[in-house]
Amino acid sequence: MYDTRVMKIGIIGSGHIGGTLTRRLRSLGYDVTVANSRGPQSLTELTQETGANAGTVETAAQSADLVVIAVPVAAVPNLPAEAFRGKVVVDANNYYPQRDGDIAEIADKSLTSSRWTAQRLPGARVVKAFNTMMAQHLADYGRPAGDDRRLALPVAGDDDDAKRTVMVVVDELGFDPVDAGTLDQSWRQQPGTPVSGKDYDVDGVRGSLASARP
Repeated sequence: MYDTRVMKIGIIGSGHIGGTLTRRLRSLGYDVTVANSRGPQSLTELTQETGANAGTVETAAQSADLVVIAVPVAAVPNLPAEAFRGKVVVDANNYYPQRDGDIAEIADKSLTSSRWTAQRLPGARVVKAFNTMMAQHLADYGRPAGDDRRLALPVAGDDDDAKRTVMVVVDELGFDPVDAGTLDQSWRQQPGTPVSGKDYDVDGVRGSLASARP
């Protein structure tokens, strides 16, 4: 278990998911630096509310042990890739053609969106998580371990150590982490699959992942 007093988390994106995770992780005692494409001056309200630090995308990534990317998929190629090298990077993004445009390799299912993201951040230890649950539910539905109402979240990645790190964070946020396989298997938690947008316990998440069809 990581010591939440010293572990540093960078959050790239201050929208629904990024803002929610900033609030929740700060409430747990994590040292959080949040960044967005508009610059630190746009984050005053969020940082005053939460006590998080505001930074540039590059400084938020470089200073962190773990980085959450919660930006449109189309914005990933604009990120400073070198700043993410060697980091545990949580891909909380979903690909939506109407927003992100036609990304052929994702649209034709040649690649999962997380594999596509990992290819654009060479050396990053990418893990898919936090993309299946509504932001308000991430904010409100966390429960202690053992609570009968506790929900679960799928976590996919190729690096087992990175995946375990993310699972610790998921657990501390009040959700049961479910191993969803590799990045190439993370299509099972993309939009349009049985687990996407749903609130399930461990059995429900596992069953939904197993019933997903390409």
